[in-house]
This record gives sequence, C-alpha cells and structure tokens, in this order.
Amino acid sequence: MSKLDELIAELCPDGVEYVKLSSICDIKRGERVTKSQLIEDGIYPVFSGGVSPMGYFNKFNREENTITIAQYGTAGYVNWIDEKFWANDVCYSLFPKEVINKRYLYFVLVNLQDYIYTLRIDAVPAHLPVDRLGNIKIPLPPLAVQQEIVRILDNFTELTAELTAELTAELTARRKQYEYYRDLLMTFDDDTPEMKLKDVCQLSSGGDVPKGHWAKEKTEKYKVPIFSNGVDNDGLYGYTDVPRITEPCVTIAGRGAGCGNAVLRKEPFFPIIRLISAVPKEIINVKFLYYYIQTIEFKIPKSGIPQLTVPMVSEYTIPVPPLKEQERIVAILDRFDALCNDLTSGIPAEIEARQKQYEYYRDKLLSFKEVTS
Repeated sequence: MSKLDELIAELCPDGVEYVKLSSICDIKRGERVTKSQLIEDGIYPVFSGGVSPMGYFNKFNREENTITIAQYGTAGYVNWIDEKFWANDVCYSLFPKEVINKRYLYFVLVNLQDYIYTLRIDAVPAHLPVDRLGNIKIPLPPLAVQQEIVRILDNFTELTAELTAELTAELTARRKQYEYYRDLLMTFDDDTPEMKLKDVCQLSSGGDVPKGHWAKEKTEKYKVPIFSNGVDNDGLYGYTDVPRITEPCVTIAGRGAGCGNAVLRKEPFFPIIRLISAVPKEIINVKFLYYYIQTIEFKIPKSGIPQLTVPMVSEYTIPVPPLKEQERIVAILDRFDALCNDLTSGIPAEIEARQKQYEYYRDKLLSFKEVTS
C-alpha cells in the first residue's frame, strides 16, 4: 500500500466532502492596464485574458505562485504563474484559505479544465462570470492527503516534462535530418530539366464559400471539407457537398503568418480564401511535388499582409526527373516523414502518449468518493 493509500485509509476512508470553490478561496479580479501603458523592457509580465503575457510593466500586483483563471479571451483558462506579475482586470486570481493547499487546488482546477470551459458565456467576447466559477465543486480531503497528492503530481510533472523535452529534442534532430536528406535528394545535375510550376500543374486560387451548400459541422450530406488559408486542419472552415478539387494535389497557403506552407491533400475538398491549389499533370508525382515545394523559399512581400498569388507561384521552377526517379525519392522521404510526423507511430505519438499517461494518473489521484451526509 502506498503512502497516499495509507493516508486515505486513515483520514478519509468513507470519502471526502465536495465544496464550492468560493467557500475555500477568495476570487479577485486584477486591475486594468491598457496596451499603451505597457513597457517594452518592463520587469513584470502582465496577464490578461490570454494564455501568454500581453506585455510587461514595471509594477506587480500579484506574488509568485498564484493561480489565475482568464475571465475574457481564453475565458476559463487555468494558469499557475511562478513569478511576480500584474493581473489585469479580466484575469481572476485565486487566494486559497488555510483548508486547502494552493498547489493541490491548481491541479484540481487543471483536471477540471474542460468542464470550466463549458461554463463560459459564448458572447462577443466569451467570458466566465465569477458566480459560475465560484460554484465549481472541489474535493476537499485532509491537508495531509492534499500534500501527498501534490508531491506525487509535482514529481510526475517534472518527469513528464523531462521526457517530453528529450523526445522533442529527438524530434527536432530527426526533422533536421529529414530536411537535410530532402534537400540533398532534391538537388539534381544540369541534365535534369526544370519547368515552371504553371507548366507541370493546374494552379488555381480558392473561391467563395459555396452558398447554400455548406455547414459548420460534418453531416451525411455535407462531408466534403472546406479549407481556408490555414495550415493542415487548422484551416478547416466547414463542410460542403460540392467538391471543387477532386484529384490529389498540393495546397499552398497564400496569406497570413503561414504564407507559403504546403499541405498534401489526397481527398476531394473545396478551397476558399487565398488557398492556392496545385493539381499535378501526368509528368509529375503529387508527393514529389509536395516534397519539392517544401524546399522553395517563396519571395513573400515584407510590407503589409504576407501573401502569395497564383501568378507569383506559377513562375517558380521545379526539376522534373523521370517518374521512376521521382517515385524512388518519394519512397525515401516517406519513411523520414512517417518517423517525424505520423501521430500513430514515431516520436510525436510517444510525446502524446506521455501527456495522456500524465493526465490519466492526475485524474485518478484527484477522484474521490463523495462523503454522504
């Protein structure tokens, strides 16, 4: 029997009381600081309604090791800030009473993160009222039990972070290795012909959302994805029943921060909002096209919003070796790509598994039988 099991058996064998958050801690809003008041080289971070600091300030109104919950913006987001900071007026700070360990409360709230998000009022902007937050029920075991749970989870958190850092470093190295070999394999001698993209592909830009033929959620009728200018599924806009591109192709983001990023798409879809589609002709392998476009350094205008257009992309060239050589290169790069990016095998899956393992044990440790009166 573990020390935690012994403590539970001794101190709360019949379960624990669940209490409202407002009864075990004070919930206070911060004080307003505007963007114009921020200081570029300020000493203390300013937390508002986002996950990261909105900027820096030379004063602080909260001590280190404070629990915060965003009221607006990413409303409901639970954070632990381990340095002095300024809490803005759309940021709740929690001040636990003596009956509860601060770190224990943080772990409980993080474990309830998805539930807390459901308490938001989805107006513009989304926000979390203090009364909804205060009514959250928190398991309240004896302090000795709380402290042991904190000890276990802090150790587990540190171990998980170390393992994730190691795996992330390995993944970074693998990706650099992949990029090295991709660039090497995509370097050809002077005998290999080069052609403009407009001559080896059918290039087109995204159109408007198909009126009367789409829905935000996937249905039996609307199951063809609509992609906007985002990268991968970040750009999933909705679903339609009228695909515009039906052949395997490569899409290139034509606007914004991800401008120039390429995605291989094998299934029918409908492109909108500055998403450029490149459907290869018979002389080019679609995956060869995808891997090569990854090596292109597009000359994106630095002034204004970053953007690419079909006329701009069409003038870039691509080497066109025989199809068998293209297929050989693709086979090699596919193996590297799977190791680096496949979420069902390889390093990313291992990182995800570590996180899920941590969340599973955290949930187990924080699940108590509720004592009945």
